[in-house]
Amino acid sequence: MLDRDWLVTDAGLCVPCETDARENWGDRPYRLYRFLTDIEDIVDRESDDLLRLQRICPLVRRLLNSCEWLQLNFLSPDPETGWSVQTLYDEPDFLITIQTVVWSPGTASPVHNHAAWGIVALLDGREKNTFWQRSPTTEFPDLIEATGDRILVPGDILCLMPDAIHQIEAISDEPTISFNLYGATDYDRRFEFDPLHSTAQIF
Repeated sequence: MLDRDWLVTDAGLCVPCETDARENWGDRPYRLYRFLTDIEDIVDRESDDLLRLQRICPLVRRLLNSCEWLQLNFLSPDPETGWSVQTLYDEPDFLITIQTVVWSPGTASPVHNHAAWGIVALLDGREKNTFWQRSPTTEFPDLIEATGDRILVPGDILCLMPDAIHQIEAISDEPTISFNLYGATDYDRRFEFDPLHSTAQIF
């Protein structure tokens, strides 16, 4: 199966992600420090989140193809929550966070946004993402409606715009593992949504 790049828009639409043409990078290893420097250059040059995602997405694939240790650096899921987060990079004053996330089979996340551009690369297992869009009314200002879903398999990369809303469900018999990269988060705009009661709270 071919590796696929997807983009989730602020309106909750999951569409193919048109990324920069992949270069012939040769055999030189692509180290984490080079990756971080390249991302910093992109973020400094480009203020549009969509263009940032289109330029960073191929670099994520290049990094994962070059650095196997990143794919092996994860924690077993917490037996109580059903998931774990291993932070691989989080430096003060450098607004990039890199994590590996592991979900136990059958575990589902809350419905949420990230209030930051983000990239999720699936390393192992299968992950169902359900997407939502805001549909506010006078009575229910936090009403959201489902817009569709996408099942990710290893090799797939999902690019998320800051206001994209999704829910994750691990649907493999084995743990599902992903490599996650996030930009600067606006924590006042990061929400957990309750579709049943049409409410939202800071997440």
